[in-house]
Amino acid sequence: MDELFAEREFEKQDFVKNNLPKGEYESCIFTKCVFTNQHLSNYIFSDCEFVECDFSNVKLGNTALRNVRFSNCKILGVDFSHCNSFLLELRFLGCQLNFSSFFKLKLKATQFKNCSMQEVDFSDAELVSANFDNCDLSRAIFENTNLQKADFRSANNFNINPENNQMAGAKFSFEGLPGLLVKHRIIVK
Repeated sequence: MDELFAEREFEKQDFVKNNLPKGEYESCIFTKCVFTNQHLSNYIFSDCEFVECDFSNVKLGNTALRNVRFSNCKILGVDFSHCNSFLLELRFLGCQLNFSSFFKLKLKATQFKNCSMQEVDFSDAELVSANFDNCDLSRAIFENTNLQKADFRSANNFNINPENNQMAGAKFSFEGLPGLLVKHRIIVK
């Protein structure tokens, strides 16, 4: 049986050298921890926070992330689409999410704030009411994505084809209009 860790704080732990014990983590805080290339398959994280952690290339096979917040973390090349979708709830503040994937995930009202999200794959995802506050979405992929009521007003460098995505009620600033018109080769000045 896996261990239960509740209301614990983990600080400056290198889980590459010493693996994080397999188990369920509830209301735990991880600060400046290194998880690079770790397999966190079948772990459960509920009401946890990761602060200034390195999550690059972590494997998340059937990992439960329930009300999990990432603050100022490096999360490069992580495929969140392999997570357990039951009660999946994430928030990202000031994170580097480049080359990650949210393929086919249901992420209603997810908050992405001050994040670098270059080449992130949002294909077939449900991002209803998601907020991309001050995020760099260079070469991010939005294909058959549900973006209804999503907020892109302060996002930049995105390229979204309205014909291939559901976008009713999505919010954009005037400055963001070129990112919606690239397919049509229309220049907005």
